[in-house]
Amino acid sequence: MTQLHDLRLRLLVQQESEHIANTQSNEIDLSVVQARCLCWLALLADAHEDQAGDAERRGDTEQAMGWFADSMRLRDVIQVVSSIEIPLPEAVHQEQGEDSSSGEPPLAA
Repeated sequence: MTQLHDLRLRLLVQQESEHIANTQSNEIDLSVVQARCLCWLALLADAHEDQAGDAERRGDTEQAMGWFADSMRLRDVIQVVSSIEIPLPEAVHQEQGEDSSSGEPPLAA
């Protein structure tokens, strides 16, 4: 069952990577990638918590603890990913000494 879960997760990550690459053909916006990662991580954490609750109701304490521990690890990863500061493209251009008056509005965080 664990191998099936791992393969499913890898497929989801691969599909999302391809989707990001196809929709961001010129330049990948890291803030979009971060937001999508946070969405997927939150969904996975919720699913693990649901699995823990189901296992607890069945009386399988060991399995419930495993699912719950996985959900806590996912929550930790969510904290790490959400704490990553990604510079907005305008800030990167200013740091490189480029003119930021290209006529495009600044991106809001």
